[in-house]
Amino acid sequence: MKDFILASQSPRRKLLLEWAEMTFEVIVKSTEEVFPEDISTDEIPVFIAKQKALAVKELIQTAYHKEYARKPILAADTVVVLENEIIGKPKDREHAIEILTKLSGKKHQVITGVVIMHEEGEIAFIDKTDVEFYPLTIEQIEYYVDHYKPYDKAGSYAIQEWIGVIGIKSVNGDFYNVMGLPISRVTQALQNILV
Repeated sequence: MKDFILASQSPRRKLLLEWAEMTFEVIVKSTEEVFPEDISTDEIPVFIAKQKALAVKELIQTAYHKEYARKPILAADTVVVLENEIIGKPKDREHAIEILTKLSGKKHQVITGVVIMHEEGEIAFIDKTDVEFYPLTIEQIEYYVDHYKPYDKAGSYAIQEWIGVIGIKSVNGDFYNVMGLPISRVTQALQNILV
């Protein structure tokens, strides 16, 4: 039996937890990434992460062995914020190019909301990282989009890929948060529950 359940199909979150040598298994249930209009930007990723965790909790109660119901469930959601506008995942190639053109030469914020549901309750927090891009040429943007196809990524980029290596000027905060999970904070929180 694994220690906890990761309610995310993100290969980057899975990789970070593997790097931390955590034992877990992935169980996901599709949820819509929608949120009430009256909540603050900081609350959005936590709200969406909670919906993911609740969906998996419900799935476990109906379709899995009762032992699974005692395992903590970890869910996360990441948003990119540029000048108070939430930048989600791109719809297509043109949208990805448009998003990266907006981010070019500017500072933006990456906010990840984390929710851990466990037998004694729930832990929820956000982590913020400021990221600044150098000015990017349209050729660089098109090359990245065409070769890396960042359609499943908030902000249309992955910091650990080519665009991050050649295009990011500065990172202020947790680098791994930009990958999708503030892994050191998550492992601290999980260790306190799994003791």
